[in-house]
Amino acid sequence: MVKEISILVVEDDNDINQLLCSIVRKSGYQAQPAFSGTEALLYVEKQEWQMILLDLMLPGLTGEELLARIGEQRTFPILIISAKGEQQTKIDTLRAGADDYITKPFDIEEVSARIDSHLRRYQRTGPIVEQKLLRHKDIVIDVDEQAVTVGGSDLVLTAREYSILTLMMASPRKVFTKANLFESIWGEEFISDDNTLNVHISNLRSKLAKANPQEEYIETIWGMGYRLKA
Repeated sequence: MVKEISILVVEDDNDINQLLCSIVRKSGYQAQPAFSGTEALLYVEKQEWQMILLDLMLPGLTGEELLARIGEQRTFPILIISAKGEQQTKIDTLRAGADDYITKPFDIEEVSARIDSHLRRYQRTGPIVEQKLLRHKDIVIDVDEQAVTVGGSDLVLTAREYSILTLMMASPRKVFTKANLFESIWGEEFISDDNTLNVHISNLRSKLAKANPQEEYIETIWGMGYRLKA
């Protein structure tokens, strides 16, 4: 049986919320509207979701506050859909754990395509590997359970961070270009000035460093890309 996919649509404008829910349902998924950050948090606490579409300017908890509350406790993708178009806002929300950022006014087909793309990659959870356990230094990934530990302690990652780490650990000697990583995980053509990947790599490095400050796991190969540090 195919698992039912439920998407929480958090948008305080009724017309835009209805439009986003319509896009979600036409794509074959279940949509649940929420009109404030506070209402959305209640839904997150009582039900499992496969994705959240999140506005930033919300009554009650703002989108940024909601992201901070749930960002470290989930592995499903969060797509920001906001009228805030400033580059720094995009960078800040990606650093806070968002997986993508769409600026209003948005294109309906683009929103639909990004929803499908993120769900495919979330469900696939990175590369297809035969091993049930991936190991590098003191990092262990249980592919079946989608669980990551460092030195035996649990490490909480976002869906994107998990996919990046899994992809690299499946090919530990490979140097991944930015285009390799972005196109494998996001399923879209890489644009050289897109800072999205850099933000997620930085977040992943920070979490690994916090888990074990004595070790370095990902190294930058200047002019080429990234690989796991031997």
